[in-house]
Amino acid sequence: MTPQPAATLREAQRWADLASGLSNPNPHVGCLIKAPDGRTIGQGHTQQAGGPHAEVMALRDAQAHGESVQGATAYVTLEPCSHHGRTPPCCDALIAAGIERVIVATQDPNPQVAGQGLACLRAAGIEVELLPPDSEPARASRELNIGFFSRMIRGTPWVRMKMATSLDGTSALQNGESQWITGPAARADGHAWRARACAVLTGIGTVLEDDPMLDVREVSVQRQPHLVIVDSRLETPLDARLFSSPAQGLRREIWIYTASDDAGRRIALEQRGATVIALPGPGEPGQRKVDLHAMLHDLARREVNELHLEAGHKLNGSFIREGLLDECLIYVAPRLLGPGQGLAGFGPLQSLSDGVQMKFQSVEPVGDDLRVLARVVGRDAFLHP
Repeated sequence: MTPQPAATLREAQRWADLASGLSNPNPHVGCLIKAPDGRTIGQGHTQQAGGPHAEVMALRDAQAHGESVQGATAYVTLEPCSHHGRTPPCCDALIAAGIERVIVATQDPNPQVAGQGLACLRAAGIEVELLPPDSEPARASRELNIGFFSRMIRGTPWVRMKMATSLDGTSALQNGESQWITGPAARADGHAWRARACAVLTGIGTVLEDDPMLDVREVSVQRQPHLVIVDSRLETPLDARLFSSPAQGLRREIWIYTASDDAGRRIALEQRGATVIALPGPGEPGQRKVDLHAMLHDLARREVNELHLEAGHKLNGSFIREGLLDECLIYVAPRLLGPGQGLAGFGPLQSLSDGVQMKFQSVEPVGDDLRVLARVVGRDAFLHP
C-alpha cells in the first residue's frame, strides 16, 4: 500500500529536526526511504558540514540493514542537491542506488540547486513529486530552515534577539545587575536556542560589563556557534573570557566588527585568535559606529544562517531602530523588579502606530518562567512563495 506523501514527509521532518544546530551552515534535512510494499527501509538526516547529507544517510541505513532500494521511494524534506559542494551531489547518489521515485516537501532556495536537483532526477528517469508550497510539510521544512532561506533569498541571516525580563519589563537593575532574572530551566532552554544558531552576537558593552563566554554549556552539542562582537573602538580586552576555549572543547570563530582603524589593536586581537573586520558607518572619524547592515551581509557571506543576538538594551535598540530585527525570544520571570533597564533602547515614539508590530509564534511555560517567541510582521514573507 502506497503511503500518503504528507504523512511520510512529516515523519521525515522529525529526522530533519535532529539536524537542527548540527548541520549548519547546511540546511536541516531529513529523508525516509520506503520499499514498494510501504515498509520504511532507510532513514537519516544531514550531518555536520562536510559530512553526508540526509539522502546518503538514509541509503546507508538501508544498506546496513540489508535492504535493497531498487524501485523504492525517497521522501526528502528539501530538494536534493545537484552540485558539488563539500560533498558530491545527492541526486547522483539517489540515481546510482536505483531509487524509482522521489517526493520532495519544498524546493531548495540555493541558486546552485533551485529546481536543478528535481530536473536532474527527472532527466535520469526518476518520477519526481514536489508538494504544493502551502502544504504542511513544505511550510514545516521552510520554517525549520528559516535562516538558510533568509541567507539564500535576502542575503542576510535571520536575526533573533534573545532577552530575559521581569514581568514589569526590567532586563537589568539600575546598577546593571541582571544575573539571574530567570530560572535554570529557562537558562538551559536559552542555551538550546544558542546551539541552533550559526553565530551568537553581542556588543562591547556586554563584554566589558559581564565578561561572558557566550558559548553553549547547558546542553550537549557537536559544534559551537561562532561568536560575533560589535566593537566600534576595538575595546575588547585581550584577556576577555571569550578568548578561552568554549565548553566541550569545540572550536569556534570569533569575528570582531569595528569602525576603528587602530592597526595595533587589530593585530593584538588577531593574535588572540579573532578576525577583525572594519565596517565603519557614516560620520566623523572616531565617532563612527559599525555599519550593521553591511555586517549582516558580511555574516551571510560567512555562511551564517541564524544570528542569535544576546546584547544590552543599546545594541538591541540599534537593531530595532535600523529595521534589522526579525524575531524576539523573550523569557519572562514572574517577578517585579521596578525601575531599571528595559529590553531595548529606541525611540521615544510619537505615536502608538510607530511601534514595531509583532505576532506571537508561541507562548510556553519553561520551568517557572514563560518563553515568548514573537516575530516582526512581514519579516518572514520570503518563506511564503
